[in-house]
This record gives sequence, structure tokens and C-alpha cells, in this order.
Amino acid sequence: MISGIPVWRLIGRLGGLCAALAVCLAPAIAQQGGERGPLPALRELEAAGAVVGEIRIDNQNIFDLNDPRENNWFYRAANTLHIRTRPGVVRRTLLFKSGEPVSVQAIEESERLLRGNGNIYDVRIRPVAYRDGVVDIEVTTRDTWSLDPAIKLSRGGGVNSGAIGLKETNLLGTGALIGYTHESEIDRNVNEFSIAHKQLFGNWTAIEYLHGDFSDGKRDKLRLERPFYALDTRWAAGVVASTDERIDSVFGGGGVLGQYRRQSDSGEVYGGLSGGLVDGWTHRYSLGIQYQNDSYRADPALPAPPQVPLDRRLVAPFVRYEVVEDDFLKVRNRDRVERTEFLPLGFSSRLQLGRATTGLGSMRDLWLYSAAVSDGIAFTPDHSLQTTAYANGQYGGGGGEHQFFGAGVKYYFKQGRRGLFFASLAADAVANGDASEQLLIGGDNGLRGYPLRYQSGTRRALLTLEQRLYTEWFPLRLFRIGAAVFYDYGRAWRGENPNAVNPGWLGDVGVGLRIFSDRSATGRVLHIDLAFPIDREPGIRSHQILFKSRASF
Repeated sequence: MISGIPVWRLIGRLGGLCAALAVCLAPAIAQQGGERGPLPALRELEAAGAVVGEIRIDNQNIFDLNDPRENNWFYRAANTLHIRTRPGVVRRTLLFKSGEPVSVQAIEESERLLRGNGNIYDVRIRPVAYRDGVVDIEVTTRDTWSLDPAIKLSRGGGVNSGAIGLKETNLLGTGALIGYTHESEIDRNVNEFSIAHKQLFGNWTAIEYLHGDFSDGKRDKLRLERPFYALDTRWAAGVVASTDERIDSVFGGGGVLGQYRRQSDSGEVYGGLSGGLVDGWTHRYSLGIQYQNDSYRADPALPAPPQVPLDRRLVAPFVRYEVVEDDFLKVRNRDRVERTEFLPLGFSSRLQLGRATTGLGSMRDLWLYSAAVSDGIAFTPDHSLQTTAYANGQYGGGGGEHQFFGAGVKYYFKQGRRGLFFASLAADAVANGDASEQLLIGGDNGLRGYPLRYQSGTRRALLTLEQRLYTEWFPLRLFRIGAAVFYDYGRAWRGENPNAVNPGWLGDVGVGLRIFSDRSATGRVLHIDLAFPIDREPGIRSHQILFKSRASF
């Protein structure tokens, strides 16, 4: 006992005083950086009114030589041959600058933009020092292999196709694309040259030029645009022009009923303004003018079609409105294998209304409309739903023409780290269309157990159920492996050329292997599927083997 105070009580009071002192000094200690205490989280820095100081760019190569599994001659050679993305390219993509207040939203969107760049495999943005209200931020990126040999073999609906070429998507580390591809498609052979850059002149001005020579025509496209590249972007403008000449076919009963030649020229000029991101929402308003000229003709050298579409020429000023909600869910193992993804869960819509008049060169006076809307729900981090709907067409004195409608829903149910149940349902329709506006379903677009373009019509519906598996297998540190068991059920009906032999609802079941090119800038997923038709008619094979390169699982 000291001066009447028990020793145990004195020790308790001193301990409480020390704890209070530690709480008071913690922020000051944290400001000195990681050596003397943990740094505050980005949201804490934003709440404290911190300002961005130095931004350090750590642009890493494809393979991590500090990882013993990647420290051998093969990976060292790949790193040596590859030219890394330049720090300036990474820095220009960031939506936050030195001297600005810390914004978690800008940092998170910057990560989405960087990850959306196929030339970058991984991104980490974190504070590395904090003193006197100023935080230094480090942006670490890891590159993908950007030289794509473009060797592709695919098979769907019993028909083979393939491609060979060479494409560089990150020329000299600048983000520029240049490439040449020879492709043997189902309907034609294509030789295509392309060149593009998303940040021309060191800003967000994008340029793209494409030239293709077909066995039955040609294609040219030029785009120069400064888009609404981020949610807080205040203005956008652009011009797009294209021409396309080819042979189109009319399908029925799983075969070609006739063919005709089509020449299509189109273009658009627009400018838009936005108030930026306000309370989690972005509203955008654009004005422009669009041009579309489609001409069709029969060719005596081709099988005569049941009908040839009528020529159309439209020149229409338009007004466009867009609204986007800032709501994204950061996940893994959804549409890619072991790759960070961002599921859009916020509301988004795009509405456009134009007026074509003969006074401007149109063949008729028409209203032109288009609308698209999407929304998502995350019931829990492992249960999410995404919905979409669209409509577009024309309206004149005789009513609606060339009208397209559609809706779809996708459901993801994550089962631990390696499993996921996926379901999708989509339906679309054409009203008052012509021979060029058929809806097709078959082995190349949904019903994997059936031949190519097996049914056609003006109505279409497709249900897909998949049980997915994402494995830990990582062959050569290059490929991620997944698998799926699937069931498809759908139909295309109505119209003038239905499948008279098997016009009803069709189903198939199957298994598939998924090979994700993890370190490639293309980021494609190779699908190898074995599908068995359930409603098989004579002449239909008992199984279909499919090879497809797709953008997702």
C-alpha cells in the first residue's frame, strides 16, 4: 500500500493512463509511415481530408522473378523480350493527381480502368507514407504478354473455322495496337489490318482504323473519339465512319435458302456534356447526327433468296441521354478464373431519339429510337443477379418498323472458393423486319448440341444452366483451368423460314473444359465442349464437339 492506495489499484490506474496516451499518439505515429506504425486505410485518409502527395508507379514485368516458381530461363526470357507498359501510360490512366484530396471513388475507378486494359494483369493501389496530412500513393501493375500470334481453331455446330496472324496490343509499351489477321470464317475468308490507340496525344483521345478484305467484299472503319471514359468525365465528342460490303444469306431449316449482296455505309458525329459524378450518379447529355445507307441486290451467280430487303437511307439528328450509377462488386471466379473482376450492380440506361427527314437526304420521314437498361442486385457477396433489356427501331406513318426487343437475366451463386452455379435466361424478338433480320439459334449461338443455325425466326429464347468449377491448376504459370456441366434449352420460331423438321423447343446437356489465357493481353477463354442433343431428329449427330474462344467463362 502506498499513501493508502493499494498497489494493485495504482498499477491499474497507470495502465489505463498508458493506454489513453497510446490512443492519443497513434495518429501521430501512423503519420510517419510503415516503419513506426500501420498506415491509415484509404477511407480513413479521405475522411481526415488528406491530400495526395507523390504518386509512385511500379510497372512490373509479366513474371515475378522473386517467386521461385517463375524464376527460370523461360520466364526470364519472356520478361527480357517484353517491353513493359510505360509509367506514363499508367499515370495517364489514373483519375487522381498529386495535390488533390484523397478520393476512394477515384482510386477504385482507376483500378477498374487499369484492370480493363488487357495489357495489365494485376493492379494494387495503396498508401505508402503519410505525413502532415499528405499521403504518398504507390500504384503497382503487372503486365501481360502483348504479342499475340493469333492462332485460332474453332468448331461450332459441326463447322470448323480458324485464324492466323500477328497482333501487338502494347507497341513499345505505349498502349498502341497494330495487327494483321487472316481468318477463315463460316461464311467468308477475311484478311484484316487494324491499328488503334486509346490515349492519343497523351490524353483520352482514342483513334481506331480497320481495313478488311473479304472473299466476298471488304470493310473499312475509322473512329476518332474522346469518350466519357470515367464517371466524372465532363465532356465527350467523336466521329465514326464505316463501310461494309459482303454477301448475306437467308437461313431456314438449318441451311442456306438464298443469298444477296449488301452494301452498308454508316457514320455518326456527336458531342456530349455531363455534370460529372454527383451523389453516386452520372447523367450525360449528347447531341449528334447519324447516317445509314443500306443497299441490297440480287446476284445471278448466287442462289436466289425468297426476297431481297428494300434499300434504306437515313440521315437523322438525335439527342441521347445516359445515366449510370456507381455501384460495382469486386469478385473473383465469376467469368474468369482466378482474376479480379468487377460486376456492375448499379442502374444504367441509355436512351436515344432521332428524326430522319427527306429534307436531309433520307428516303422517308421516320422517328428512330433506341433504349438499353441494366441493373444488378447483390443479395449477399455470393449471390448476385444482373438484368438487361433493350429496344430499338423505327416509327413512321405506317407504325413501327424494323423493331428489335430483348431482355435477359444472369444469376451467380458462389459455392465456396472453387464452385459456382450460373443461370441465364434471354429472349428477343423482331417486329416488322425483313430478310436481313433473322434470329438464329443453334450450335454457334446457344444450343451447343445442335447444328449451325438450326432454327430461325422472329422470336428466340434460350435458358442456360451451368455448374462451374474453378481449379487451382496453373499449368506453366500461363493458363488457368476450369470446367462446367451445362444444360441448354431454347427455340427460335415464327417468321417465314422456320425449321419444318424440328420446329419445337430443343434441349441439350454436356460437359466442358475452360482454359483461361491468364498472362495474355487477349484474356480469352478457350471453351472445349462435348454436347448431347436431347430432342434429336434423324440426321442430327448424337453429339457435338465444340471449340470456341470467348471473352468469358
